[in-house]
Amino acid sequence: AYFALQVIYARRKYKISPPETTGHPEFERIFRAQANCSEYFPIFLSLLWVAGIFFHQGVAVVCGMLYLYARLRYFRGYALAAQGRLGPLYASAWLLWLLVGLAAAGLLAHFL
Repeated sequence: AYFALQVIYARRKYKISPPETTGHPEFERIFRAQANCSEYFPIFLSLLWVAGIFFHQGVAVVCGMLYLYARLRYFRGYALAAQGRLGPLYASAWLLWLLVGLAAAGLLAHFL
């Protein structure tokens, strides 16, 4: 919701009405950052859920909080400059792969 609100504020600030997605470069970066985060959110929630149920809730919560923090840093970095997104992007990708591993390990332990 925070990211969507930032897009709304940027639309107002730069006078870009929906459905337009181009205009001022800062608006375009904010819009893309929000879209990128939204695209990965279903994957994140699915992995978090499976890792929490089948591996360990506490570990999944820590990974989930770190992922959300990395995505917040990604959004803020991307809003300032396109290069500002790279470090947090790699961190969030690493955390998603960690959740994949935890979910897989939990599923294997449960079903084998």
